[in-house]
Amino acid sequence: MERRYFLMAAAAPALLWAQAPDDDIIFDQVRRRLTSDPQVKGHQLEVEVNEGVVTLKGVVASEKLRDRAEKLAKKVKGVKQVINQLRVG
Repeated sequence: MERRYFLMAAAAPALLWAQAPDDDIIFDQVRRRLTSDPQVKGHQLEVEVNEGVVTLKGVVASEKLRDRAEKLAKKVKGVKQVINQLRVG
């Protein structure tokens, strides 16, 4: 019984790793959220993803849109951090 428990515990991190979305999936989901949002839609935003860290670049019309884009990106499964380099202009 104890042996099974040990094997299951050892396999758990591997199962969690296998379920984490990769950067391409995160990229697609972040882009989809940003383009489908009626407030952010239409802005030329660049999205980069590296090991779950999303970087947003580009220009938005207001600080409100800058914050909204960051919040939308953070809601995507697998996103560990959002680096918001959006400029207001």
